[in-house]
Amino acid sequence: MRDILLTGFEPFDGAVVNPSWEAVKLVPEVRAVQLPCVFGEALAHLRAAVLEYEPSVIVCVGQAGGRPDVTVERVAVNLDDARIPDNAGQRPIDEPVVRGGPAAYFSTLPVKACVAAARSAGVPASVSHSAGTFVCNHVFYGLMHLIATERPAVRGGFVHVPFAPGQVLDGAKPSMPIPMIAEALGAIVTAAVSVSPEDDLRLIGGSLH
Repeated sequence: MRDILLTGFEPFDGAVVNPSWEAVKLVPEVRAVQLPCVFGEALAHLRAAVLEYEPSVIVCVGQAGGRPDVTVERVAVNLDDARIPDNAGQRPIDEPVVRGGPAAYFSTLPVKACVAAARSAGVPASVSHSAGTFVCNHVFYGLMHLIATERPAVRGGFVHVPFAPGQVLDGAKPSMPIPMIAEALGAIVTAAVSVSPEDDLRLIGGSLH
């Protein structure tokens, strides 16, 4: 699976680790690239990796602290609205990711098959309908815009992962061991390669809110 590109983020908001990158590094037989947690710069690094490796499947991964499971994102929105500054001190508010771009893009991964694959590997997982409005969504939208405008044969999407154990000292928020996250990502990649979006599983994956 050397034509598969996985990306994770550097630590941000004062953290010393980012479970997205720590887990991505453990997935075998893929290209792993770390992205800076910086608006704009993250997309430049992603584009450079795509040009260098020419992947057929791209899965970008980020941290969603507070979520209890691995979540496969369904939709990216054309909006940067940062609650906190990025690692370069930028804090865009109500700005488009791509000026003049569509309001949103859907993932071109088989999202429900990816969730089912992670669950079959013994890892809690679900479909998510919001990647937020910070750098994760920025990268997700930028990836899908790149695919739509320049790489239509490539499949791509985004996965959020929980905190790693020890990241939250008071233990008030859920966490997941890095090897378990990596196991889920490996299963997700396998599903992304083997199942086309058109043949995705018809399973319940909606939400009430």
